Amino acid sequence: PRLHHAWLLTGPEGVGKASAALMLATRMLAEAAGPNPYGDDLLVSPEHPMARLIAAHSHPDLKRLERLPKDTKILERGRNEWPEDVELARSISVDQVRALGASFANSPSMSRRRVVIIDSVDDLERGGANALLKNLEEPPAGTIFLLISHAPGRLLPTIRSRCRVLRFAPLDDAAMTSALSAHLPELDAVERKALLAAGQGAPGRALHFAGLDLAGIDAVLEQLARDGDPGNILKTALAGKLASKSAQLRYEAFLDRVPGFIAGRARAMQGEALGNILETWESARDLAQGAVQGSLDVTSVVYALCGKVAALAPPRNNAKA
Repeated sequence: PRLHHAWLLTGPEGVGKASAALMLATRMLAEAAGPNPYGDDLLVSPEHPMARLIAAHSHPDLKRLERLPKDTKILERGRNEWPEDVELARSISVDQVRALGASFANSPSMSRRRVVIIDSVDDLERGGANALLKNLEEPPAGTIFLLISHAPGRLLPTIRSRCRVLRFAPLDDAAMTSALSAHLPELDAVERKALLAAGQGAPGRALHFAGLDLAGIDAVLEQLARDGDPGNILKTALAGKLASKSAQLRYEAFLDRVPGFIAGRARAMQGEALGNILETWESARDLAQGAVQGSLDVTSVVYALCGKVAALAPPRNNAKA
């Protein structure tokens, strides 16, 4: 049967959608370039000529749209040379989508197949989304679109309606443990437990926090929720550790972790207590999301978020918090 021209890969961020899209693209382009020696397995040997070109970001028939670095000097480097902490534009521009048109004017170079990966389609400017829609309505021959979305409900309905959907569910703890062990074989049990909790079933999300002593942050949050914080001792100590410029990544991990920690506590509650903790979660989420974008004072944010966690402590422990 003929393969549908547009696929929407949905699921939590970090669950593996981008890796799957690249795997699918590699298989399709390798298969289109010659006889299929791979059977039913999606994996293609990294030594295959098409796989080597894709790994080098130089396959002419694979187009990848993503947010670009703000620094034009970094753009001049090869994609494999971008630093991990590069500052990216807020969106994928309409010009990036329109640039696809130039490649569509010509036939694919190495086979009859061309693949376009957009990671993520959520990042498209409004004009870019409309430009993409035109390509989906009249797809170039032999072209397959793989659109990655963390929040498909926010996409234009007309884009969703032209795609087949591949849903990626969060991994269970056993699969997460296996994924973490494969990438971080030296990880100790305490840090693995913290990364499992922070990952929420998404290996990429968990790995993002590796090396940031998330277990140490979790230990402070556990103590706050158990004992409160008489004299603001825990708040002051944690704020001191997170306020330096060198601790920015760990601070961002803290911002991400606090709402998740509160949400985890909410699962064991019901009735009025559940309503109260959901309000606490919502206010913590809003503060955490705006902290970096609004350049809020780190110490003030740490104090405020720790205070919300300390408020979860039983009254007998929290009376002096």
